[in-house]
Amino acid sequence: MSADNPHRIAYVLKMYPRFSETFIVSEILAREAAGEDIVIFSLRPPADARFHPELARVQAPVIPVGRASSPRRLWETLRAAMDDPVLARTVGAHLDELVSAGVDDAEQAVAVARLAREHGVTHLHAHFASMATTVARLAGLLTDLPYSFTAHAKDIFHEDVEDADLARKLRDADHAVTISEYNRRHLADRFGAETTAGLELVRNGLELARFPYRRRADLAEEPVLLGVGRLVEKKGFDQLIEVVRALRAEGRPVRAEIVGDGPLREELTAQIQELGLQDHVTLLGPRTQEEVRGLLEEADLFVAPFVIGADGNADGLPTVLLEAMATGIPCVAASVTAVGEVILDGRTGWLVPTGDTNALVDAVREALDPATDRLARTDAARELVTAQYDSALQARRLRALAERSGHRNILTQPIELPAQPLAPAAGESLPAAPASQLVASGRSLS
Repeated sequence: MSADNPHRIAYVLKMYPRFSETFIVSEILAREAAGEDIVIFSLRPPADARFHPELARVQAPVIPVGRASSPRRLWETLRAAMDDPVLARTVGAHLDELVSAGVDDAEQAVAVARLAREHGVTHLHAHFASMATTVARLAGLLTDLPYSFTAHAKDIFHEDVEDADLARKLRDADHAVTISEYNRRHLADRFGAETTAGLELVRNGLELARFPYRRRADLAEEPVLLGVGRLVEKKGFDQLIEVVRALRAEGRPVRAEIVGDGPLREELTAQIQELGLQDHVTLLGPRTQEEVRGLLEEADLFVAPFVIGADGNADGLPTVLLEAMATGIPCVAASVTAVGEVILDGRTGWLVPTGDTNALVDAVREALDPATDRLARTDAARELVTAQYDSALQARRLRALAERSGHRNILTQPIELPAQPLAPAAGESLPAAPASQLVASGRSLS
């Protein structure tokens, strides 16, 4: 934090870095490029074996926030907070809130509050309206700092989401952000105008320079249908496999490549084998963002057969769909939540009803037809992404929201406190380090 930039934003994240959450890395990079001062508090150690190269460009220090592995460690966390007279007072004042929270959330909220004080944080921001926002909200109470959060998809639509909890977070936040107009309307209808008065639409952003547009007039002799995402129900990859079966049965030589990993890998593998498509559908496993970009440039059609899961979970607006649109690959997608805000049927791609496999087959068939004008749709798709999903625009909007906060607090300068461990789960405390340093050295955050 400098005299030129008196604000320091703390990102409170469940896990950082996380292989599937490239949108958070892009957002942080854009805000840093715009001159913002950021620190990252990670509530869980990363569990991924691979990391995206873009992570090395993040300059924000990453501070692991541990959880007590014993009552003694929990007591040390509380004792460390008591060394700060302000926290000693506010922990008592908000003891009812802390006690009503889960033990991990309460302890980590106290730890985040202390870290925020030590690092001169002026604003707390969480991604996903679940555990990270619970901690950010409690830490905000203990420090009198404003907090905000970004709501995405599972944290809104999943059957386990408690309305009372989400409504409280919306009311108490300095502002809340959601990534689509669909989400904004859904939350406003669900909770009413008063509760969602501070809800803002800020679309996810892409570093557009990293996704150059290429017009593609020709198709390969055996067109490749590309799907990207976790192997979970809401991605609908079983339908993509059915598309390959149906088109090959018509004598059309197509194949599919599916990027990602997840709990349905064995089930999808069994489906591929049962249909005799081992030579025509490949599960590629996880790939870095850079590797996915290469696959987007090589494939002929991007297919996103989204469905609504049995538990109510549905995709919000996957970043990879925006990346596909930016690079110039024609896109076919099923209409769930906000997908229709970017895939405008007949204009920027092909949009089909969710769960309608026959409609998906028809759309893919049309997209691969030599008589179809794919270029008009991919040109329009790139224009839409450029106009609405540029990460530089996203960063400016987020900064304006944070800086307009009326909560200006005396607790905005770093303070000197007696050194105390924050009780990481493994019994050791790691120093903060830029994510780039951690990745370059191969050092674990756990």
